[in-house]
Amino acid sequence: MKRTKNIIFLILLLTSISCSDIKNRHDVQKEAATTELYTCPMHPEIIQERPGKCPICGMDLVKEEADSRRIDEVELESLLRPTNEFVISSIPVTTIQKREEQIEIEALGNIVYDTRQVGSISARVSGRIEKLYVKYRYQKISKGQHILDIYSPELVTAQQNLLFLLKNDAGNTPLIEAAKEKLLLLGLDNQQLQRIIQSGQPSLTMAVYSTYSGHIHEAAKGSIMNPDAGLMKDVSLITEELSLKEGMYVQKGQSVFTVFNPDRAWAILNIYAENQALVRIGNKVRVVPETAPTKDFRAMIDLIEPFYRKESKTLTARVYFDNSNLNIPIGSRVRATIFGNTRDAYWLPKEAVLSSGIEKVVFQKSNGGFKAHRIYTGITHKDHIQVLSGMKETDSVAMNAQYLMDSESFIKIKN
Repeated sequence: MKRTKNIIFLILLLTSISCSDIKNRHDVQKEAATTELYTCPMHPEIIQERPGKCPICGMDLVKEEADSRRIDEVELESLLRPTNEFVISSIPVTTIQKREEQIEIEALGNIVYDTRQVGSISARVSGRIEKLYVKYRYQKISKGQHILDIYSPELVTAQQNLLFLLKNDAGNTPLIEAAKEKLLLLGLDNQQLQRIIQSGQPSLTMAVYSTYSGHIHEAAKGSIMNPDAGLMKDVSLITEELSLKEGMYVQKGQSVFTVFNPDRAWAILNIYAENQALVRIGNKVRVVPETAPTKDFRAMIDLIEPFYRKESKTLTARVYFDNSNLNIPIGSRVRATIFGNTRDAYWLPKEAVLSSGIEKVVFQKSNGGFKAHRIYTGITHKDHIQVLSGMKETDSVAMNAQYLMDSESFIKIKN
C-alpha cells in the first residue's frame, strides 16, 4: 500500500514538471513572436533584431514573418516537394497594379542629308571644260553661282545659225524663234541669249550656273546618281581631290556635280523589336545630338521604313527637321525619346518576372511557399512589364524572382 502511494506521488510530480516546461516553452515562443527579427533572403542563417545589411552579400535585411520561424506549422507535404516545383521562403511579395502609363521609348540614330534636297548639275551639251570654279569636295555653293565654263562645238554652231537667220532672213519669225528655243534648251539663259544677239558674235564658251544651294559632294562618274548619297562617305573619299579637271571632256547628259543641301536633314532612328509595335507616324520626338547636347529639338516621326536595312534587326524611323539654324553636322549620333500613346494596363515590376527562354514565369505565393506560374506579358516600360494574362489582382508573387530560381535546375511551371 505504501509503495502504491509512492508511485502515485511520483507520477503527479512528473506531470507537474512537464506542464511547467510546456508553459515555459510557450512563454519563450510568445516572447520570440513579439520580437521583430530581420534576416537575409539569400542567407537565412543571418538574423538580427534591427534592420541592416547582410554581412555576407550586403543585401538589405527583410523583416521575418512570425509564421516563417515556426517550422512546425509548415506542412510536411510542402517540405517534401521538389525544389523546381515549390520553394519555401519569406521574401517580400507584390501584386499587379492597374494604371495608365505614358509610354516613352528610347532610340539611337544619326543625322543624314535629306535626299529630297539633292540636286544634280548635268552637262546639256558635249564639250571641253575650259574653266572650273569648284576646286574641292564639300565646297559651299549658292544658287546661281558660276560653276564652270564649257566649250561646245554644237553650241557654237547653234549660235551661228541664229545669227545667220537674224542677218539674212530677219522676217522668218518661226525659224528665228526655233533657233532661240534650241539655244535655251542647250543651257543658255535669256540674258546670255540677248548678249549674243546684241553683239552679233557667237560665244565660244558657255557659263554653267548652279541651280541649287548646298555642298558639292563629288564629281559624279557617269549619269547614275550615288544610291547612298544621304550617308557619310569613307574619309579617304571625302579628302580625295575632285576627279573633274579643267581640259576634260564631258558628254551630253552626264552628271557633273551632285549638290546636297545641309539646311534640310533627317534623323534616322533605330527602333528595337520590343518597341516596334509602339511607334507610329506622328509620334512626338525629342532629339538630342551627341555633338551638341544643347541643340536638342522637338519634331515628329514622318516615315517608318517598311523594311529592315541590310545587316540590321531594327526598324528605321525618319524624322525630318530644319537644320538651317541648328547647324548639326551630318553624320552626328543622336539620342531620341519617342513619346507614344498612353497605355492603360496591368503592370508588374520587371524583377518579379523571370524569362525561361520562350515563356515568362513568376513565383506565386501559395501555402507558405512559392510555386512557378506562367504568365503572358506585353511591353516593357522603364522598370515595369505589362501583364496580359495569367494573373489576378489578388495574386501575390515574389518581388524578385531571381532569388527563388535554382540555377542548376529547370523550373517546372504550374498553370
